[in-house]
Amino acid sequence: MRVYSSTVILLFLFLLDASSQSQTETHRVQYSDWQRDLIQWRAQHAAELQTPDGWLALVGLEWLQPGDNSFGSAPDNKIHLPASAPEHLGVLHLAGTTVTIKSPPGGFPDGLLIDGKPAGPRSLPTGTDSDKDNPRLRVGSLEMYVIKRGDRYGLRIKDSNSAALTGFHRLNWFEPDSRYRVTARWIPYDPPRSTMLATLIGTHYSQPVPGAAEFTLGGKRYRLEPVIEDPAEAKLFFIIRDTTSKSSTYGACRFLYTGYPDKGLKQAGKLLLDFNRLENPPCAYTTFATCPLPPSGNRLPIPIPAGEKRYHD
Repeated sequence: MRVYSSTVILLFLFLLDASSQSQTETHRVQYSDWQRDLIQWRAQHAAELQTPDGWLALVGLEWLQPGDNSFGSAPDNKIHLPASAPEHLGVLHLAGTTVTIKSPPGGFPDGLLIDGKPAGPRSLPTGTDSDKDNPRLRVGSLEMYVIKRGDRYGLRIKDSNSAALTGFHRLNWFEPDSRYRVTARWIPYDPPRSTMLATLIGTHYSQPVPGAAEFTLGGKRYRLEPVIEDPAEAKLFFIIRDTTSKSSTYGACRFLYTGYPDKGLKQAGKLLLDFNRLENPPCAYTTFATCPLPPSGNRLPIPIPAGEKRYHD
């Protein structure tokens, strides 16, 4: 059973209260199913950010150099961990496209686990499309894993006692607005295409583009292209920027995840785009994330005042 923090519970109660309050003392607003689902989704989104291994726990990203990269809290390490970590935790060895972990002088410290087992010398493979299966190193409140971005390898460091977690404040949202729930026309690409996505750290990577979603707002027609972030999930991933990025929303982009179109990816059909579910990317909460930037066609020349606002002023 997942245990939520008191902050999450208060946020959820706040959202539920907001959904039930009327603009007068004697009447209550009757919310539709999609609005109630949206309120629940927003509370869940905040809860996921606050998990011990969520984005608010991210406290470091250290790029590996060829050869040995010692890591721990002692000053003589190449990679410095928070003071709560052992002085010498291990050595990450980068040779070409292979990363291995070796013990420091004196052996691995007690309490260091790799995927739940006592640490020992081994390789640390990295996924090409996702980091979710990369081996996890855990000691105390820290979780670490090796990531690959372009031709670079780095150590991602998370701390369940991070200041961002302990100092979390509520997320900021636009009010639900049905005008920004649109049914788009799905245009499949045959054969599927690909796009090269740039990231905030200057790397690039290719992602498959199965088609385009064409929709109308304010009497004008627009088109957005999603990518397939994880082939194992039936989700489309839209990376979007609109003109609110200059004032009220995160400047780089926002994300929108949807299901597949009603007739699948390979046939023309319909796709619901609910911009009320636009969410901030991880880089809106931490400087150590490596977020993708929107492709040129997904940079809309109009404001979409829906979804999540800026987290920081």
